[in-house]
Amino acid sequence: MIQPDSDFAIETTNLTRVYETYRKPEGLWNSVRGLWNREHERKTALQPTSLKIDGGQIIGLVGANGAGKTTLLKLLSGLIYPSGGEARVLGFNPWDRRREYLSKISILLGQKNQLWWDIPAADSFDLLARIYNLDESVARRRVVELSELLTCRDLLHIQLRRLSLGERMKMEIIGSLLHRPAVLFLDEPTIGLDVVAQSNIREFLASYVKRERPTIILTSHYMDDISKLADRLLLISKGAIVYDGTVPAFMSQAETMQRLSVKLSQAPEQDIDLGQGFIVRAKTDGFSAELSSRALAPMVQKLMAISPVEEMKIEEANFEDVIRKFLEKESRLRAPGGSVAN
Repeated sequence: MIQPDSDFAIETTNLTRVYETYRKPEGLWNSVRGLWNREHERKTALQPTSLKIDGGQIIGLVGANGAGKTTLLKLLSGLIYPSGGEARVLGFNPWDRRREYLSKISILLGQKNQLWWDIPAADSFDLLARIYNLDESVARRRVVELSELLTCRDLLHIQLRRLSLGERMKMEIIGSLLHRPAVLFLDEPTIGLDVVAQSNIREFLASYVKRERPTIILTSHYMDDISKLADRLLLISKGAIVYDGTVPAFMSQAETMQRLSVKLSQAPEQDIDLGQGFIVRAKTDGFSAELSSRALAPMVQKLMAISPVEEMKIEEANFEDVIRKFLEKESRLRAPGGSVAN
């Protein structure tokens, strides 16, 4: 049982969500039969999950599509009910949806609008200020402050639908932060944005967290968002948390791959076996190989001893590649009967 006076901003114990759906074959007759005889199917969107999150942190939540990221955010924000387990956010039970709780959190879904499409953002902010019972002058000063930080003050009086995707996202962020939430759930806030817009929003969030110290859970498919912002990394696969720690710790323990590109000064007369399954074919003066960090040095030493090298290039694996390989491996392990060789 989670105590109401917990020191953690967010705490869950065996929090679970299971959806029940039914399968229907194609065709009108099968639709009619389905009214009386349905084949039900249960899908576990979130397996029993226990977390403790301190206040003032940015938590990066990473996983493939359908892994359970948005389900966890919706549970913690009170948008959906759990199938089991408990959760406390700022001492509140989220799905009670008490006004005191809702006034302290905000959720931003990158693919959904919370502002009104056909009116300027400034008018939407006035409405939100009334919904949150904010002082009108205080709310307007807050809008000016945030819009200047996001360099979009000149866009406040333009209809939302006339703005670009990046400009709309800035307005959505202002709306989410208008009431100074203590906990902010951000689900893909930079999805679909160009590189410049992503960078602007990333820099704003980093600055905002330093100044106001909210607790943020951030999901993103752009790994730069996570690697540059997150104090803590959560990897989720098939509804289960498979890694919980810092980004540097993850990079140090995960098996990183490196790409070796070599141009030989003279093509070999016969095939050269470098081990690890890599062979330099006769009459070729170059090759590329992707291999683990621990296998790189022996291969380079063997190559240098056999053939003169004109040019060599070693590219480090980036954070996104390491995450992808880790999650692919976890996905295979969690598949029915799945196993992965070390």
